[in-house]
Amino acid sequence: MAIKSRKHAPTRFNQHIGAALAVMLLPVAAQAADPAGQSAPASQQTLNEIKVVGSKENDFKAEKASSPKYTEELVNTAQTIVVIKKELIEQQGALTLTDALRNTPGVGTFFLGENGNTNTGDAVYMRGFDASGSIYVDGVRDVGSISRDVFNIEQIDVLKGPAGTDSGRGSPTGSINLVSKTATMENKFNALLTAGSGKQKRATADWNRVLDSDSGTAMRLNLMTQDSGNPARDEVKNKRWAFAPTITFGIGKPTRITASYLHVDQNNVPDGFVPTIGLPGYSTPDSITPTNKVIRTFLNSAAKVDPKNFYGSTADHDKVKADMGTLRIDHDFSPNVQIQNTTRYGKTKQDYLLTAFMGSTANLKTPVATDPSTWTLARSLRTVKDQENTILTNQTVVSAQFDTGVLKHSVVAGAEFTSEKQTNYSYVPASLGTMPDANLYHPNPRDPVTGYQPVRSGAYSQGEVNTQSAYVFDTVKFGDKWIFNGGVRFDHFNTSYDAVTLQTAVAAGQVQKLPVGTPIPVHITLNDTFANGKISALYKPTPDSSVYALWATSKAPPGTNFALSTGASSAQNPIYDPQETTTKEIGTKWDFLKQKLSLSAAVYQTDVKNEVEQDPVDLIYYQNGKKRVQGVEIGMVGEIMPNWLVSAGYTRMNTKVESGKVVTASGINNLSYTPKQAFTGWTSYTLPFGLKIGGGARYVGEMLRGTDGAVGTPARVDAYWVFDAMATYTVNKNLDLQLNAYNLADKTYVAAINKSGFRYTPGQPRSFSLTANIKF
Repeated sequence: MAIKSRKHAPTRFNQHIGAALAVMLLPVAAQAADPAGQSAPASQQTLNEIKVVGSKENDFKAEKASSPKYTEELVNTAQTIVVIKKELIEQQGALTLTDALRNTPGVGTFFLGENGNTNTGDAVYMRGFDASGSIYVDGVRDVGSISRDVFNIEQIDVLKGPAGTDSGRGSPTGSINLVSKTATMENKFNALLTAGSGKQKRATADWNRVLDSDSGTAMRLNLMTQDSGNPARDEVKNKRWAFAPTITFGIGKPTRITASYLHVDQNNVPDGFVPTIGLPGYSTPDSITPTNKVIRTFLNSAAKVDPKNFYGSTADHDKVKADMGTLRIDHDFSPNVQIQNTTRYGKTKQDYLLTAFMGSTANLKTPVATDPSTWTLARSLRTVKDQENTILTNQTVVSAQFDTGVLKHSVVAGAEFTSEKQTNYSYVPASLGTMPDANLYHPNPRDPVTGYQPVRSGAYSQGEVNTQSAYVFDTVKFGDKWIFNGGVRFDHFNTSYDAVTLQTAVAAGQVQKLPVGTPIPVHITLNDTFANGKISALYKPTPDSSVYALWATSKAPPGTNFALSTGASSAQNPIYDPQETTTKEIGTKWDFLKQKLSLSAAVYQTDVKNEVEQDPVDLIYYQNGKKRVQGVEIGMVGEIMPNWLVSAGYTRMNTKVESGKVVTASGINNLSYTPKQAFTGWTSYTLPFGLKIGGGARYVGEMLRGTDGAVGTPARVDAYWVFDAMATYTVNKNLDLQLNAYNLADKTYVAAINKSGFRYTPGQPRSFSLTANIKF
């Protein structure tokens, strides 16, 4: 079958040196001003004023986003952007991207997966929508189901609102860009050794070396190894190692060349999580059917299982190998014209096997109703994932600053050429083996696996997306009060999808036209070009504040997830138009205390249309579905007073399905996996004798899960507060010791739930980690 479619900063040390040099050069400046040596009498001499300007940044507050597409400081950028710096990440002891994203409210891994499948990698929701496909590393899309470690990360930029003009296809509500560590002109070494709850063992090293100061050549090497359990779960293992070398030629010169490489190797025991039985909102999964005549009402009051229980097999595995090579060339033609070219090849391979479960009527067995020790749960979903992702891209961006009359322009223009491919292989179900049913309250993960001899079935799918993009942005300053920004991006893409499925047995009484197991090939293609744009106006009441309005768009065409479909109900069918998003945002940003503390507030409305919906009368599918998110977000980051740092954010979101079917299990017309309210805060203070203390709180409001027809499972998860703390003591100039405590109140909560509601992720219990920070 074939379907084709063609459619329309300086350091404090440098500050001190600069001031000293300025004082020492005063006599030279005076002599230059009076070359004849006829100076006025000392009583008549007047020295010119000299200003020494230091860095405005501190450990928490960033001045700009990392992308060259954002030419202005954050206070002058008309968009909600949260920058999470490595100092904040290290204070909190965060190890992964999902840990670090707790510093921006309402963003997290709230959705566990569908049916028996568990999401792998960073399954991030942002402002009501899945943003997992909009994660970037140094401005390049990062493909693959990998849990991203932060050992090689300098900062994380969370850009909220449609990112279509910046990045092309992607999430309706924003993107996440991880900024890698690069070489600097400073010899230094730093190592972190961590041990903690859940058999945590981890070590990282960061070594920077100047190779040639005259030519500006330096190298940097980051290393990481970890072999840890999970304080919330039995048997789960997080084992990985990685290295990331980088070398830069020409630091401080007009031409700079940076070559970097990243290799990550993971060998984990994945987690299928725990049954929701006994949670608030749980009731019996039974319903009267021709094959089931009994409703087990005693399950309504059943006890919860121990959240540490492991229902899979110790033979389950999640093996990942990821490689990424990057070459970046920067050249300054003049102080006002710069060019940057980035070439990257990346490859990620994942070999994944999970023994999953679904607590349905058939799978949850209760032979003796009054004896819960006899109750069992079928482990019949042996889930496999054999996937390979590759990306090859070349990106060029040119930046220029110039004046036209009274207008000052900062123009950024670029072109991108990207080829992305994803291949998935299927396996013969019987070759994955079987396990006996687990005791519901006392499962044994060491039960034998029978018949495990994995064999590919011959079924597979391969999706490829080739994209050619061009964009231009212009930031225009009119006087010292007004800043206008406009941008447009064009993306032309070619998507091809090839798959082989196997003929299954037809229902009794029907004709079996093809023998069972016959390969059935599918080839679908889609070519299209679309445009995105954004425009904003910003007014500065004072030099350190702004008030702005933004309008922006984003589009996601069929095939965004590397799959096309011939199904009339699928938004990935090439007959349909791209999903379209429009966001309107009004906000304000204020810097206080000599730009050391930043406050921001924004209200926004995001409309997503072209959702595929079935008409209840003619039963035909149309693109008339529409969803809306309205919200407010408030943020604060920076230094309140010397040695006192803070980072905090609050959001409130109202979500609604404007037209189309309800998407929540409870029947409430909101979006699923989106907290109505969320708060995050962290603060630290350094005492005079070298002790730094800190702590934080996180609040995630009630969330509604999606619906897939499951009976009796919780339709929502409760809101929760979590409190953490930290203390760091400087032993000497080469050693700091840091103690982190998580979930101080030992709060029991649901961190994520799957679509059917049969399984949930238990929140991290009270736990601790101790880190030695060694530096030279």
